[in-house]
Formats: sequence, C-alpha cells, structure tokens
Amino acid sequence: MRIRSITSFYDPSNQNVYQNLERLSKVSQTLNEIIAGSIIPVQSTRLAFPPFPFLFNGKSKDLQIKETVQFESTAGQLGWSYLSLGPALPEYPESYQLIPDLLAVTKNVFFSGIIADSRVIYPAAVNLCAEVIQRNAVISSDGFTNLRFAALANVPPWTPFLPAAFHRFNQPPAISIAVECADVVIDTFRQSETLEEGRIRLLTVLEDAAEKISTVMNKTLQGSGIVFKGFDFSPAPFPEDWCSLGGAVERLGLNHIGGTGSLAAVAVIADTLDKGKWLHAGFNGMMLPVLEDSVLAKRASEGRLSVKDLLLYSAVCGTGLDTIPLAGDITTGEITSILMDVAALSVRLGKPLTARLMPIPGKKVGDETDFKFGFFANSRIMPLDGQSLTSLLSGSTPISLTPRQH
Repeated sequence: MRIRSITSFYDPSNQNVYQNLERLSKVSQTLNEIIAGSIIPVQSTRLAFPPFPFLFNGKSKDLQIKETVQFESTAGQLGWSYLSLGPALPEYPESYQLIPDLLAVTKNVFFSGIIADSRVIYPAAVNLCAEVIQRNAVISSDGFTNLRFAALANVPPWTPFLPAAFHRFNQPPAISIAVECADVVIDTFRQSETLEEGRIRLLTVLEDAAEKISTVMNKTLQGSGIVFKGFDFSPAPFPEDWCSLGGAVERLGLNHIGGTGSLAAVAVIADTLDKGKWLHAGFNGMMLPVLEDSVLAKRASEGRLSVKDLLLYSAVCGTGLDTIPLAGDITTGEITSILMDVAALSVRLGKPLTARLMPIPGKKVGDETDFKFGFFANSRIMPLDGQSLTSLLSGSTPISLTPRQH
C-alpha cells in the first residue's frame, strides 16, 4: 500500500496567489515527509483548482492558454507533480472546445468535463466530451493525451484522484488523500480461509492506516486554515501482478475476471470499502483501469473482459470506465453513446462515475498497444458494440432522472 497522491485544493481567484500556494506547498511537502518517513510511501503530491471556466471566464483564448502554461509552471516550481484545472461546465459549452488546445501546450495538466450531475444528464455536454476525446486522440501519435482527460458524472469536489479532482469555487484550501492499495486486497484475501475473514482483515489494515495518517493530518493542519477532506481508498492498482485489482478480484474464487461471478466478487470488495470507518472523499469504490492493471490488461487482451463488463461492475460501486484502449476510427457518435450510458448509470444509482477513453490512432480492434509508459501494462484494442444515437436520445435538451431511493 502507498499513497497515490496527497492532493491539495486551492482557489487562485483569491489575492496573494503565489504566497498562498507556496504556503500550501510547504504543508503538502511536510505531510509527504512525515507520512512517507513513518507510515507508508507517497508516490506524488498534486494540486487542483476550481473548474477552469470560472477562472478564465471572459478571457481570450490566447490569454487562457498563457495562464494555463503559467499555472503549470508555478505548480511545478512549488513541488507539485501534476495540476488539475477541473472540469468544463455545461453552462459554458465553449469551455469543452478549449480543452484539446490547453492539453496540447502542457504536459502535467489534467482536465475533465461534466456530463451529468446528481439528477440531470446533459446530452450536449456528452457530445462535446466525445468531440474532446476524438481531438485529444490525435494530439500525439499514440493517443496518450487522453490520459489527462475524463468525462465526469455526478463527481463531487475534493476527489483526490486525477483527472477527476477539482476544488469548489470560493472555498478555503483543502487536502485529501488518494490511496493505492490493490496489493492489500490481494494479501488480505490470500491470507484468509473465509470470505468474512478476508473482509475483516481488509478493513482492519485500511482503518489502521487511515487512523495513523489522520493523526498526522490533524496535527499538521491544526490552525492552518487548510481543511482535511478525507481519504479515497479506491484500491488503485499498479501495472504488476502483485498490485493488480483484477488479480485481487480473481483471488475471491474466479478463474478470470470478466466471466460470470465477477460482479459478485466486485460487489463484495466494494461493500467492504463502504464499511470503512474513515473520513470519505471521492469514490471509495472499485477502480478498474484496464491499462494500469496487469491482470485487467491481460484479460482484455485475451478477449475475456469487455467494455460492457466494466460498465456492469460500475453498477456495484466501481468508478466507471478507465484507460480503455479503443480503435482509432471510433466515431464521435459511438463515444457519445458510451458516455450516455455512464451518465445514466451514475444518475440513477446516485454515485460518481468517470470515463477515461483512449482511442489510439491507426489501431484497430485486436491490435496490440505499444505504450512505453511505466504506469501502463500493454493490452489490445478492445471491441465495442457501439452505435450512434438518433431520434429522441440524440437531442441537446437536459434529461432529468430520479435517483433510486435506498
């Protein structure tokens, strides 16, 4: 187990931006040193702002590009590895269209786009996000730019995982913690003779880590004006078998994830996370990113794991569709239909979901991916039973849905 990110949140529309960011950075680095030195390793520290349309409203395209580059430079100078400028917003449709231009001039800046909130799907925004994904795909020859963009459905602020992270406008600085702990899921169920014993072991390990880190957080942040928002214990994987969440799911008794019974295994782990006695931020669900998980990448390559399977698992507290390798000739209409499904599932179930889709130029279904990136496990282009929406579902009028009552 390790911390994927200590994510800081700040609103740069306030005065004395650099001085305040410098102070927040020092707190972030102090937390990094203490936690990494005495509790668990820390992979990175990251920074997130409120949705960028609020920051850039009324400014020219050239000025928005200039300020984005400046924000990236400032974040890097102050020690943050990555910066999220938050989501494009349905009330600012032009903000979606700007994202590919901003991604093209940066390397460590992430963006997102809202496609639904707690009760409404925004079909126009869904279509705009599909266009963003297509445009992002050709910024580089390997389609890698889409790693820095996700469509968001019903995602709250202060989620520590990027690209979903964003701050709330005009709120005080905050910090939340993203934890990479797929290895803990594997180990606790490997050491257990019964399912219930494994669940108890998993909660014990995670709650113990949360308690130790919370003590450090509360002591360090006391009197600082920085708010601790909590933990996201979505068991994020690393692309090796020892830290594969796909492998962890299979440990519960499956021959392979993607077959029948997989939904039950995912639900058991997700339900266990729901019982965790820690301050929750973000998803705290099952994170199943195909290209970031060695077992998921292998099962997708074997044709045993489909996009529909992953969408199905999202219904029992997954976090959505993540790093899905798709054919380079996928149409905007086909991407739109995927995003509509994600949005509808999110609103009806009252849960946050994201979609990070990666069309790869020149690749067709079944072709091998060839990313040279230490945090990816290569796979094959996944097939998609895609279609373009027509008639009633293809309009731009917001669609209201009532979440199921629990």
